[in-house]
Amino acid sequence: MKYDLIIVGGGAAGFFTAINVAESSPNLKIAILERGKEVLSKVRVSGGGRCNVTHAEFIPNELSKNYPRGEKELKGPFHTFMTGDTMEWFDQRGVELKIEDDGRIFPVSDSSETIIDCFLSETARLGIEVLTNHSVKNFQEESFGWSLRTSQGDFKTVKLMIATGSNPKIWKLLQDMDHQVIDAVPSLFTFNIKDSRIKDLPGVVTNAKVKVKNSKLSSEGPLLITHWGMSGPAILKLSAWGAIELNTFNYDFEIIVNWLQHYATQEALEEIKELKSNNSKQQVYTYTQFELPKRLWKSLVLASGMQKDTKWADTNKSQLNALSEQLTQGVFKVKGKSTFKEEFVTAGGIDLKEVNFKTFESKKRQNLYFAGEVLNIDAITGGFNFQNAWTGGFIAAQAITSD
Repeated sequence: MKYDLIIVGGGAAGFFTAINVAESSPNLKIAILERGKEVLSKVRVSGGGRCNVTHAEFIPNELSKNYPRGEKELKGPFHTFMTGDTMEWFDQRGVELKIEDDGRIFPVSDSSETIIDCFLSETARLGIEVLTNHSVKNFQEESFGWSLRTSQGDFKTVKLMIATGSNPKIWKLLQDMDHQVIDAVPSLFTFNIKDSRIKDLPGVVTNAKVKVKNSKLSSEGPLLITHWGMSGPAILKLSAWGAIELNTFNYDFEIIVNWLQHYATQEALEEIKELKSNNSKQQVYTYTQFELPKRLWKSLVLASGMQKDTKWADTNKSQLNALSEQLTQGVFKVKGKSTFKEEFVTAGGIDLKEVNFKTFESKKRQNLYFAGEVLNIDAITGGFNFQNAWTGGFIAAQAITSD
């Protein structure tokens, strides 16, 4: 079977590209090949099942700062298609979106099925073939374009897009065509920590500053204590920016947590001394200070060597120093990681130097395009990875239909 465009990968970037191509050039014959039984499975679980479509950052250069890998390359593309364009695109197709307080953008329905239904209805309306259980075994350049061999038969196409995410088999095929592929390492993960100070605190959230010991990696923002360790934006940002370095540590390292975020240790100590002076008869454990969550404060007080009935008047210099250190430079041992919710994001993919970001076409092979996480682009949590998919898909679609 011969097509004008075949897209390998039934995910967000692939569907978005196909729909935009078909709308610009209705007569083109387009197919999406998905190796699994279902399409858009990553969309289904994203944002806790709500689908974090994009993020409310409307300045291209500021938006690009959320990409540990891809920041420089995406600045130009974001001037062509970014957050506002994404919102308009979905609105034109009857999908109402909302901006939440933290800037994340979701469908008003709070269901990823709304986005999936939009894509499936659009592909059906535009006559785009969606072929599941089609695992691509090989593809090669031909005089007419590309030939593909799949588990369900052979295909021919004038133009080919790869939108498979981090698929080692596809990466190997691209490497055989002299494309350089950066090895994949996990990004966006939570930290596994076993520590008595947080053992009984699952669900506690507070703003904190986190630094990886013996490195330049640091992050700040909301930190969530979980049953297995630590999560939340502060940890997830750190995992994204430190994806490669933390992999070299084999996910065995120490972090320093400043629960007071912007306090220096000495500054905290001075305030603690003032608390002792002004609240001598109060029990340290009972009355929470520094606007910390109660359970966290109590845990850190005990970790400082005090008892539940210790009064401020009875504290000694060693205990006060220990409390200031627990509050501003608590050291926690990280041993292992966990996937963030059901989402799996990787750093790695096609070397960005080998892609023309005005078209998202390969610099090494004509009529070969890329979009989404198959490229060595990844972002922090908050809808940014999807925005990369929408931007790449839209610009590639423009290039594909410009001939």
